[in-house]
Amino acid sequence: MAKKARDIINQDVVEQKSDSLEGAYGGISGKKYVPFVSTQKALVEFTVRSLVIGAVLSVLFGVANTYLGLKVGLTVSASIPAAVLATGLYKLFFRSGNILERNIVQTVASSGESIAGGIMFTLPALFLWGMDMKVMTVVIASVLGGLIGVLFFIPLRRYLTVEEHGKLIYPEGMACAEVLVSGEKGGAGAGLVFAGIAVGGVYKFFSSGLMAWRESPEWKLPFLSNGLIGINALPSLLGVGFIVGFDVGKFMLAGGLFAWLVIIPLISYFGQAVPTAIFPSDVPIAQMDAWAIWSKYVRYIGAGAVAAGGFISLATSAPTIFKSFRAAMSGLASSQGGESEKRTEKDLSLAIVLGGTLLVAAIITFTPIVPGGVVGALSVLFFGFFFAAVSSRIVGIVGVSNNPVSGMTIATLLVLSAIVKGLGFSGETGMVVAIVLGSIVCVAIAVAGATAQNAKTTFILGGTPKYAQVAQYVGVIASAYFVGAIIVMLHGAYTMGSADLPAPQATLMSMVTKGVITGTLPWEFVIMGLVFGVAIYLMGLPILPVALGLYLPVHLSMGILFGGVVRILVEKGIAAQDELKDKVERGVLISSGLIAGDALIGILIAFFAYIEYNIAFLKGTVLAANNWFALAMFLVVAWFTYWYTNRKDVQKDLNI
Repeated sequence: MAKKARDIINQDVVEQKSDSLEGAYGGISGKKYVPFVSTQKALVEFTVRSLVIGAVLSVLFGVANTYLGLKVGLTVSASIPAAVLATGLYKLFFRSGNILERNIVQTVASSGESIAGGIMFTLPALFLWGMDMKVMTVVIASVLGGLIGVLFFIPLRRYLTVEEHGKLIYPEGMACAEVLVSGEKGGAGAGLVFAGIAVGGVYKFFSSGLMAWRESPEWKLPFLSNGLIGINALPSLLGVGFIVGFDVGKFMLAGGLFAWLVIIPLISYFGQAVPTAIFPSDVPIAQMDAWAIWSKYVRYIGAGAVAAGGFISLATSAPTIFKSFRAAMSGLASSQGGESEKRTEKDLSLAIVLGGTLLVAAIITFTPIVPGGVVGALSVLFFGFFFAAVSSRIVGIVGVSNNPVSGMTIATLLVLSAIVKGLGFSGETGMVVAIVLGSIVCVAIAVAGATAQNAKTTFILGGTPKYAQVAQYVGVIASAYFVGAIIVMLHGAYTMGSADLPAPQATLMSMVTKGVITGTLPWEFVIMGLVFGVAIYLMGLPILPVALGLYLPVHLSMGILFGGVVRILVEKGIAAQDELKDKVERGVLISSGLIAGDALIGILIAFFAYIEYNIAFLKGTVLAANNWFALAMFLVVAWFTYWYTNRKDVQKDLNI
């Protein structure tokens, strides 16, 4: 901590100093580490209000990340904003409460992000194939995948969080512990999140709801065939850009510029002389605009590049993956000691782990809810356990935000699709079986990573592991239905795979699954993308940001870059390293609010579109059609983010 702070653990019982976090980052064995809240203190941590508040936040971050993921292909970590909001809400509404109860709040809340990531990677593929997707399909996949994600981590918990203390940092788990310990910082930080929500929500309502200005201004370039440049002027993209930083933004834009100012003009230029349609398009290129060429050709090239990035990422991290699994398994036996009386060593029982695992297997085997049979059930449990163990350890090194869930999911789908085809499933039936089974594994991977991060926070603070494990699953159950409902509603409003809802990760997974089951994809374009992805890797560039920029409309990459530019401006004006850390943290909280506000109001607007109720009262005005006015309004939000991050009174409030 920057200075000695007063930290309220229980306002009626305990008061400790922040220096009790000594040894939290290592320098002492996990068995000798003294948690922030002494194990001798009897505190109430698992309460109804903590579950209710956490469930509300889980839904909030779940639907926001679902919307963001389907628009951009990225999600943002919910743990730190949830920890900030938990502290702020408790300070605002309750006189009682303690730090362990607030930890339960953020644990429940973090599940929403995990479910969003696990589901939006996979099940929207059903819509992309022209099929129907029921909300209950999402609920079932989430409930089953979330259950094994939590349960499969439990036997590894003591080894990964206690015995590997100081070796596995779990960066976001430690950050949550810091935020929760620093109660005053959390209270002020909640104001930053709410300010971002307000600005992002108001902007979204006027731009996308009332249509007072264009949300995606674009300009045609007359010197290129079908040359087009534009920007998605969205607060959520600005927030994402600030969080991921300038480097990621510039690499994404590089891929976008190559696609929209090189590949599309080349296809358009040479296609003018071809009178017939070229598969997969059903109209001649001469009759296609830039967006049509992107949809029918460039998107497949980009998906191939993203797939190359996933495969290369998986291959380069294979030693780490197998080492992680081997290390986790080697610690399994030592994690099975007798149950201690200390609350910090109490997990859910092994009987619950085995019973829950058998329940998942039985549902997949014997019920038509998940069409998998015995082989499907065994495959889900095998890949679920293997990658849950890998995910639980990898996030200890790189954090949840950098967990290679997509790479592990691609590997799972490749094998599952081959197994499903070998069992005699073909065509649409085989595709559905493979993607549903794959979605369960994907959710398990994401939830296991989040459970591991929260276990570290609980260990540092001195909470009860079994309460955190139950809380994690409560968040899964709370957010599952809403994530599914949002996906269905967004598809009804905008159509999955369209420019408004590109669903990049789900498109990639749909291609992998369909390619193995039916082999009816335009493989030429996919292979071109694979080669391009390898070329990016050989040039020493970060392949996934460039490939994602190649796949997505350049408008999205441009919006993300603007957020990165704001972060650069904030960082360039700072001399002291401590001040840099504080300002960046403030900017991240504001950005999280911008994302949430944009997404929540975006979902509200999508609801009106879904029921076909027109609220675009300002559509058709002079300013509404002006591209430059739209850009100017977006720059106002960028200026607000920069200004509010640097406000002197905010700095004073957060100076802990």
